[in-house]
Amino acid sequence: MSPLSAAHPTPPTSQASPSPEGPADATPHLLRQVVVLTGASSGIGRATALAFASQGASLVLAARNREALQTVAADCERAGARVLVVPTDVTDPGAVSALAQAAITHFGHVDMWINNVGVGAVGRFEDTPLASHRRVVEANLLGHMHGAHAVVPHFRARGRGTLVHMISLGGWVGTPYATAYTASKFGIRGFSESLRAELADCPGIHLCEVFPTFVDSPGMSHGANYSGHRVGPPPPVVDPRRVAAALVGLATRPRARTYIGAPARPGILMHALAPNLMARLLGRVGSAAMRRAPPAERSDGNLFEPSRGCAIDGGFRKRAGPARALWLGLGALGAVAATGYVLRHARSTR
Repeated sequence: MSPLSAAHPTPPTSQASPSPEGPADATPHLLRQVVVLTGASSGIGRATALAFASQGASLVLAARNREALQTVAADCERAGARVLVVPTDVTDPGAVSALAQAAITHFGHVDMWINNVGVGAVGRFEDTPLASHRRVVEANLLGHMHGAHAVVPHFRARGRGTLVHMISLGGWVGTPYATAYTASKFGIRGFSESLRAELADCPGIHLCEVFPTFVDSPGMSHGANYSGHRVGPPPPVVDPRRVAAALVGLATRPRARTYIGAPARPGILMHALAPNLMARLLGRVGSAAMRRAPPAERSDGNLFEPSRGCAIDGGFRKRAGPARALWLGLGALGAVAATGYVLRHARSTR
């Protein structure tokens, strides 16, 4: 049994205030909402927990690192929220089922479930151990499926609820040196589309997909790295708090798809119109970036053990600079590719 799936969650520890009242100036809708958030210990997860806490929502926080969760919970309590901490490994379906039951038992119901766990492994496909590829898919894709499987019956019984799947631009555009991550994100998008169709008979249940571009979170630093180089996301990178604000917005105004970050739509359009050109460009850019990057030791990162720390920011925005021109260049190439596609299609239909 793997180190991740071996540990079943211990009985949930309540970090809650006994009073059902939230802060007086909180949004009335969120005062009545119970939100389950996985991957809550750092990055987007911690920013989202704090954003919901500031609006008076009741929170169920899940991740593998109990100590980090308790730190986040204390901050949320100081903001006036009621909080339940449930250490959970989302690769274990039994643990995720226990998370759902703990939330329902403690708060009486769940209004919103956010599948936020996301891990990655950077390196050439053949240089990355198969066990690491498998772990990425288990945590990202199966973790989302486990969460949905645990909460959808509850939503159906109530006739309402909001399920959020955190995907990324990687769910539309293949990312070189992150093959398992891309496979998992494409998989989540396909799973979401299918599940949304099944839920069409229950209009009170909303399935929301969120597609941020590269985010300035500790995720890339925490992830596995088999490339031999120190890597980071290409700028411009998105502030995790911006993603958190979008998630809070979905609590009262759910929408099927939310795109965050300037390169999102141009990247999707270019991939749709010229996928081979996009792959060649990204491959060349990725290879050049690897050659310039300083050396780093191989590491399994947080694949088989919890991440350490609970920071929101990854520190990558400080490095943003001329590389912003990369995305402008890709956008321009996307426009050229789109024009070429339209012209070729027009000639072929004459």
